[in-house]
Amino acid sequence: MSTTCIRVLADPVQIKECKGTLSRLEGQLDLTTKIFNLAGNAARLKILFLLHKEGEMCPCDFSDILGISVGGVSQHLRKLKDAGMVRDKKVGQTVFYTMIPENTQLLLPVLQILSNQSKTILS
Repeated sequence: MSTTCIRVLADPVQIKECKGTLSRLEGQLDLTTKIFNLAGNAARLKILFLLHKEGEMCPCDFSDILGISVGGVSQHLRKLKDAGMVRDKKVGQTVFYTMIPENTQLLLPVLQILSNQSKTILS
């Protein structure tokens, strides 16, 4: 099977329109890529899933659940926070993290599917 392309006819209007569309969406595409790159890490996706499911958690909770050091969890949370996907709130000496819904909206369908699957598995 050949993977080469031999174009017989080009549609210059389609090409121009597609380039224009990509140009207009460049900022949103960059943001989407950033979100998926961050969520593409297994530990960070698990953190986002747990925040989606539980609402609020601290790094110690994630450490116990995920089996990684609090320092490792904190690095993941810092990346998510720097990207505007989570926020933190300090209560005494404990820091709690929550998702920022308007900045993680793109991931909600994935997180909802995972949530539904976890309920099905438990049934």
